[in-house]
Amino acid sequence: MKKQRIKEVIVVEGRYDRNMLLQVVDATVVETGGFSVFNDREKLNFLRRLAEKRGLILLTDSDGAGFVIRNYLKGALPKEHIKQAYIPDMPGKERRKRKPGKEGKLGVEGMSPQVLLEALRRSGATFADESPTMEKNAITKADLLEKGLIGPGSVARRQALLRELSLPAHLTPNALLEALNILFTLGEFDAQFFGDNNQM
Repeated sequence: MKKQRIKEVIVVEGRYDRNMLLQVVDATVVETGGFSVFNDREKLNFLRRLAEKRGLILLTDSDGAGFVIRNYLKGALPKEHIKQAYIPDMPGKERRKRKPGKEGKLGVEGMSPQVLLEALRRSGATFADESPTMEKNAITKADLLEKGLIGPGSVARRQALLRELSLPAHLTPNALLEALNILFTLGEFDAQFFGDNNQM
């Protein structure tokens, strides 16, 4: 099955949900880390910026815990940039688990690709028919290397940039590259952080 490309950033609860979705769609998928998002101001700021730049689709489990997370994010993020995707209530347990969850419902990771795609379609997700291509002015790993953000001695510089952008401190270089390409073109990135008046 060919992966469907989606413009919006999809927000899920955990890594197994993210892994499942990435088998189905070509999209940026961000995990909340479950309830830890309630105390993670950096993650919330990051989600807010992604919402304003690309729009978000909230896709949480259909159990009570999933709705607590969804309702928290609905209240904390700009409503006009959020779409809601809901999976159906289906009894069962995920293969990796020994026993079902408290409410006995399948979560996002337990849904079939068809069910996930239908949930995203119903949410109003923006599907793109064209195959993914890198924009000419996209930021690349070579740009990060040239600017000293990856490679030997780059950790302090990268941490400074993450602080400047209010991004989570634990972002890997690959995740940083993805975030930068969502937030900036190469020209905007150069001008803001590496222009004449700004020596990162």
